[in-house]
Amino acid sequence: MRPALYGSGGKTERMRVGIVAKPESERAVAVAGAVADRVIDAAHSVVVEETTLAALATLRGDDGTITGVPLDDLADCDLIVSVGGDGTFLYAARSAGRTPVLGVNVGEVGFLNAVDPADAPAVTVETAAHLTEADTPALKAVPRIAASGPEWRLDPAVNDVVIMGERRGHGGGLDVTVRVDGARYTAGRADGVLVATPVGSTAYNLSEGGPLVHHAVDGLVVAGMAGDGLRPPLVVGADSVVSVAVEGAPEGVVVGDGRVRRSIEPPTTVTVERAGEPLRIAEPSLDFYSALEKLD
Repeated sequence: MRPALYGSGGKTERMRVGIVAKPESERAVAVAGAVADRVIDAAHSVVVEETTLAALATLRGDDGTITGVPLDDLADCDLIVSVGGDGTFLYAARSAGRTPVLGVNVGEVGFLNAVDPADAPAVTVETAAHLTEADTPALKAVPRIAASGPEWRLDPAVNDVVIMGERRGHGGGLDVTVRVDGARYTAGRADGVLVATPVGSTAYNLSEGGPLVHHAVDGLVVAGMAGDGLRPPLVVGADSVVSVAVEGAPEGVVVGDGRVRRSIEPPTTVTVERAGEPLRIAEPSLDFYSALEKLD
């Protein structure tokens, strides 16, 4: 249970801010340190994901004033700050639960990151001061999707779920049959099938020839990967249930957001559908069309 953000009379209480950064990036780690310092100066508490803290200690020395925690413990914070690119954001989102995530863009694309590194310390404190459970205008709810099969279920993904053969290219594909809400849409041989959220449409989906989908659209993209005989990519309703029956290969794999993987043994069926809890993104000011310029 996270602490209450506001006490009686609307006075701000001490808040707990969690920070995670790309540990290989000295710039990201330095920004994370600056954010932590500002949070402490504002009389709030701060915890830092343990690999980020190790990198911060290497960068500027370990003064022992900041606590390091496993990634999963960040869900107990009032706000999570992700410093890096979209990969770091997705890493932070894995264990966020209902805790809002504020993205600081130190990467090249950063569709999920709205905050400039120079503004990050001030924006973090300002965002933390205004977040309440009822303060929905300050948050953007982003749907997550989850893949499941017989007796297993992957953690929810923000961008995409991919069902594919054990390797791509000649000799590594699958025979797939794709159904949407039980109705057969397409079938054929392919490297795999990708199901993406609108947020994820600008990621792996785009490289596979899928359509760009505005983040405000309530839908999912279903796209074949190097398919033979498959129909074109399809945009379906956000509450649609997509099932992918796979066979014709000794092994396959299901991947969520490029990070969470599970091996499968065909013949089997993988189901992808909206997860129950959306991801909450704080400071949703990033303009979709301006962000597309980063793809040019």
